[in-house]
Amino acid sequence: MIEKIDWKKELLDSEKFNKKHENQLKNGAKSLTKSWLLGALYIRWKKLKGFRGKPSPDFSSSFQEWNKKVEDTDVCQS
Repeated sequence: MIEKIDWKKELLDSEKFNKKHENQLKNGAKSLTKSWLLGALYIRWKKLKGFRGKPSPDFSSSFQEWNKKVEDTDVCQS
């Protein structure tokens, strides 16, 4: 069984907040800008807990690698 984490409660227990942040965590967002704030607070909680997203794949390549692939493809088509 998966345990549901109450990140809002954990965040409230971990730090002191101003009234605005505390209100957002307790009552939720009522507008778009307040939902952005709530999202930022969620990111703060994830950082406190040490959660990290998946690393971005490395799509970089050099011109020489690309040029070799093109030459290899041209040779196969001839």
